[in-house]
Amino acid sequence: MDGLYHPALTAYLEGLVDRPHPLLLEMEQRAAETNFPIVGPVVGQLFYWLTRLTGARRVFELGSGYGYSTAWFALAMRANGGGTVHHTVWDADLSRQAQEYLAQMGLSDLMTYHVGEAVETLQRVGGEYDIIFCDIDKAGYPASLPVVKRHLRVGGLALYDNALWSGRVWDAQDTSEATDAIRTLTQQMTRDPDLRTVLLPMRDGVLAAIKLRP
Repeated sequence: MDGLYHPALTAYLEGLVDRPHPLLLEMEQRAAETNFPIVGPVVGQLFYWLTRLTGARRVFELGSGYGYSTAWFALAMRANGGGTVHHTVWDADLSRQAQEYLAQMGLSDLMTYHVGEAVETLQRVGGEYDIIFCDIDKAGYPASLPVVKRHLRVGGLALYDNALWSGRVWDAQDTSEATDAIRTLTQQMTRDPDLRTVLLPMRDGVLAAIKLRP
């Protein structure tokens, strides 16, 4: 992601973010110190805004880390009047850390936690969601889309992180599995008649799609 944006632009955009809870800043500092991948404050604010805009009450995250993006969704959902955010990770310790952070924010009553492979978990839990956010291993992106579509309500939003992949997606010399998978997903989503898709060039790129029909 280094070099995608002018450093002054990144700093300017992050300086405009109004964090709805001070613990978000602590989570960002931890990510910076440990090189842990999070969506960051600009995309986090976008997720908050989308959740508020759509009045979302049902959100499912596929790959949730220690709960940073989860917090943005849940804080917006609290402002919407309540609902459920599903936090899903492979690692039980990450799940425990997320539970601690989100409890400190007073969001526990909105949360459901799952430990396991994210797409399989969505299939097992079932249901229909207003927003589904996917940030799993990139090689799994293309196969996840039919599952995401199946569990997204009409008018709901599918969100995929890392759509720019630090610029590797437009590097013709990069034919790695992860890069090709992101390219494939982007083509799937932009050509799907059931979706209206836009690639938002924020941080490392967010693919966002509205589901138009069942």
